[in-house]
Amino acid sequence: MKKKDTLFVGLMLFSMFFGAGNLIFPPFLGMGSGTSFWPAILGFIITAVGLPLLVLTAIALVKDGVNTLGSRVHPWFGPIFTVVVYLSIGPFFGVPRNANVAFEMGFKPFLGHVSVSQSMLLLGFTAVFFLLIYLLSLNPSKVVDYMGRFITPTLLLSIVVLCVTGFLKLDQPLQAPVENYQSASLFKGFIDGYSTMDALAALAFGIVVLTTLKQKGVSSKKELTSYTVKAGLVAGTALALVYVAIGLLGAKMAGYGTFDNGTAILSSASTLLLGNSGKVLLGVIFTLACFTTCVGLTIACGQYFSKVAPKLSYRLVVTLVTVASFLIANLGLNQIITISVPFLVMAYPLTIVLVTLAFFHRFFGGSQKVYALSMLFTGLVSLYDGLKMFGVKMSFLEAFMSSLPFASVGLSWVIPALVGALAGMVWEKVRPTSSPNEARDLRKVA
Repeated sequence: MKKKDTLFVGLMLFSMFFGAGNLIFPPFLGMGSGTSFWPAILGFIITAVGLPLLVLTAIALVKDGVNTLGSRVHPWFGPIFTVVVYLSIGPFFGVPRNANVAFEMGFKPFLGHVSVSQSMLLLGFTAVFFLLIYLLSLNPSKVVDYMGRFITPTLLLSIVVLCVTGFLKLDQPLQAPVENYQSASLFKGFIDGYSTMDALAALAFGIVVLTTLKQKGVSSKKELTSYTVKAGLVAGTALALVYVAIGLLGAKMAGYGTFDNGTAILSSASTLLLGNSGKVLLGVIFTLACFTTCVGLTIACGQYFSKVAPKLSYRLVVTLVTVASFLIANLGLNQIITISVPFLVMAYPLTIVLVTLAFFHRFFGGSQKVYALSMLFTGLVSLYDGLKMFGVKMSFLEAFMSSLPFASVGLSWVIPALVGALAGMVWEKVRPTSSPNEARDLRKVA
């Protein structure tokens, strides 16, 4: 495959990753971290760029991708975890959230004072938005041409114009960090990176990248892994540069007022720097970013569910995903975010631990006990953290959970994950896998 093709696949991957959360959270991080910007953005990049790249690599290294990784924990865990991931980043959270942000930033600012209710405007916008997503998703083989060659360069150019203008015109010094970033700003940025959902998205996008590479004539496992990593590095480099740029823009904007979220920061910055033209430019950025991510997620869901359930055609799955996303998008952005953030707090630690174990697979002989206990201990802690964010109080556990190492920085699951892995290794030594059925199951998922 030519270097040019690898570049376009990488740009396609960037455009699929780069959606609503990728635009909203870095500027808000920049405004809050101020003089602690660099450690905070480094933590953000670790989970928002580094972790997705590790996930893509892990997916490329194993047959059947995320399903195989999950099945190393338990034969039932693999398909259940995979379905939950695809539904969450697809029609339940990821796609509707992006559609709402596209409406809020790419369409609503230009309406002025209209008599039609916002719910009706959202309904009309999402109807057209999802029709376009549906039509493009029906031809996944064309996605590289549309997104890698045309849409992504336009998106990147728009971001460059906004950020360069900001760096030239905004001359306020960086402010002191707010309370959340005054200490352990690296870890705060690390947790902020969860909100992009890109590590979960990488579990799904892996199948899109591998399918695209196979369509271009790449067949051997070694070459598929190599080109996937190369495409991932292209996407990851572009993501990291964009995060730093719009994060610094947010840090500089802290001297020009107080803002409630990343969209308000970017909206104010674009208007301050470029007037009405800035509003149009920002609308283009948000609409393209959200649209390409929605297309990528819809294609990923279509390819996965049509593969695991052959009776469901690709067209039918794309139709169902599009319709479900359309309906949920019309619930509104606040409702979607309220549900999605606690879910991410539960899902991300499990994803991090699963992928980390995959890279150390050979060092503990792929023991199912190691996978199972490490994921179990991680899951118990992350479940508690997620339920706590949902408002479910469990006072009898509060003292214990608060006493766990790194609990103050949102990483209370780290030590339980390590303890689970070590306990699995000890258990394997005491009672090594000897059952023919268990050994056969382990060989299948190794």
